[in-house]
Amino acid sequence: MHYGLMALTEPLDAVEESPVWLEVNGAPAVTWMCTPAQLDELVVGWLHGEGYIESPGDLLSLRPCAKELGFWAEVPPERYNDVETADRRRVLASGCGAVTTILGSLSSLPRRVVTAPDLDLARTRALFKELFARGDRYKETGGIHAAALTDGEALLHHAEDIGRHNAVDKVIGAAILDGRTLEGLTLLVTGRISGELAFKAARARLGAVATPSVPSTLAVEIARSAGTLLIGRAVSGQPQFHRP
Repeated sequence: MHYGLMALTEPLDAVEESPVWLEVNGAPAVTWMCTPAQLDELVVGWLHGEGYIESPGDLLSLRPCAKELGFWAEVPPERYNDVETADRRRVLASGCGAVTTILGSLSSLPRRVVTAPDLDLARTRALFKELFARGDRYKETGGIHAAALTDGEALLHHAEDIGRHNAVDKVIGAAILDGRTLEGLTLLVTGRISGELAFKAARARLGAVATPSVPSTLAVEIARSAGTLLIGRAVSGQPQFHRP
């Protein structure tokens, strides 16, 4: 019996999920199972989180495939070689995705330099309310995650995806493509803060990550090493602060 992707002729109570591949400097890099929207942002955010780029100038080219969901990216050879020769391992992440990560001393994590904006908890709860209100796919199916970047006053970038790590890559990628400085901003996520998300926040030198859920123990360890504030149960009357 053959199991394949079938064309959907009727609306289903289901969230869309598609494979999207990426090659970097001519070599296969990753295939995401993701929501097929904001894909340029997804690619750029993932490249940043993995260390292939730091700014838009490091992305020498990004070309979509005309026949299927896929991209070819070119980055400076020295940055590519630095990533490929690092002590990296494939890890099955708590978000159920296979990710590439550096398992070693947390002292090598980048630390932010600028001061994070003061977080007003009432305003943070209002920002989460706005985040959920923007969730068109969530309203349709309920089976999706969301993320947003904020300066403490407004939502600057917002994304939804079937994978929480993909949603985070999308908002970070959107900020990079917009030329926005990431350092010191706050990341809002609708699911738990895993070690992978904390690492992405550390790479971006974000000031804080907040969630209505809770962080993992590894996320707390990573955040403390990187100088990132984690806020669990952020929309409740008793938020949990995990300070650096």
